[in-house]
Amino acid sequence: MADLVVASHATERPARIYTVSNLTRQLQGLLEGRFPDIVVEGEVSGFRPSSAGHYYFNLVDYHASLSVAVFKNRHHLLPFVPRDGERVRVRGGISIYQKRGSYQLIAEQLERAGEGELLALLEERKRRLAAEGLFDPERKLPLPLRPRRIAVVTSPTGAAVRDIFRVLKRRNAGIDLVVLPTAVQGADAAPRIARQIRVADRWQLGEVIVVTRGGGALEDLLPFSDERVVRAIAAARTPVISAIGHAVDGALSDHAADYCAPTPSAAAETVAAAGAELLQRVHAARQQLDESLAGRVDRARLMLAQFMPDRLEHSARRVFDPVRLRLDDSVERLRRGVGEGVVRLRHALTLAHQTLLAASPLAILQRGYAVVTDPSSGKALTESTQVAAGAELNIRLHRGQLGAQVTEVREEEGRDGQPT
Repeated sequence: MADLVVASHATERPARIYTVSNLTRQLQGLLEGRFPDIVVEGEVSGFRPSSAGHYYFNLVDYHASLSVAVFKNRHHLLPFVPRDGERVRVRGGISIYQKRGSYQLIAEQLERAGEGELLALLEERKRRLAAEGLFDPERKLPLPLRPRRIAVVTSPTGAAVRDIFRVLKRRNAGIDLVVLPTAVQGADAAPRIARQIRVADRWQLGEVIVVTRGGGALEDLLPFSDERVVRAIAAARTPVISAIGHAVDGALSDHAADYCAPTPSAAAETVAAAGAELLQRVHAARQQLDESLAGRVDRARLMLAQFMPDRLEHSARRVFDPVRLRLDDSVERLRRGVGEGVVRLRHALTLAHQTLLAASPLAILQRGYAVVTDPSSGKALTESTQVAAGAELNIRLHRGQLGAQVTEVREEEGRDGQPT
């Protein structure tokens, strides 16, 4: 198509009008001619291999982002496969992709340039905030068991809020959503996110606050690692769930939140699961109570069955019959023992009586002996020398007594007939 010239005023020079293709080709010529072979240093972000085998990623710093393409036929020249967060130097030429009107760096060579500045900054911030205790497990709040309303801090048009709504609807959780709209990337995202968290917490817009967004490159997620956002989450008196990006993504808000979900859908599942868990606990408690009551009733029936008349009689017999038998045996042994004891005592008494009778002086008197005593002293006389002639004596016989007078005293004669 030929270029067009339009005159706006008769006195002004005509402005040249370019077609899109013509302007793009001219810019392509300028850029590719001006930067055919350059080296650019930056941090890898958003690395993604295509289905055709090409590598695409962005080189980023704090102020800008540059698209990089590594075509499949150049893979053998790469000493490594880049990863998000790595700081690299890329050698190649600038090219413009006409269909999108975007420029990019076509890489020919790649080398590491050290640790990425963004990752180093985030790591330093993480250590500093952790030292303040903002990530301590002791300060984390438990999630409510059955929340009726949740506050969601996210973009109102993003996929994250749609995922949360779809999960809660599928789970029939009966939970109201209060969406606090905010930008989730860009320079003004961090203060807006922090402000919405404080608003939701101050006015208790939800029993739990979900801070979320979909996945993205490292620089896209930076607002959720901003110190203002982290401090707002840590200071909230309402439990906070952080669900930033996908499982491979991460932000410092994950460490400050009371619960970290790998995706927005997982955050919704967690909130809905809390209610389901409560219902499950109620059902389990009810079942346990029913089983406990049934067991107690069965035990009570068994105990009552033991007190039926026939069971009582049988139980009483089992208890008292052995006692009765032992008592009968004891009585019989006692009776036999008493009888044998009486016999032994009677025999001993007889022997004692006979011994006593044999030793009694009276028994001796029955055999013709007598006891001679001095009437004045009452002493029994054993020798003739104890009295003199003319003395009065008292003689005790087996039956009766005699009074006598000594007429002669004779001494005892020895075996030879002589007095001793």
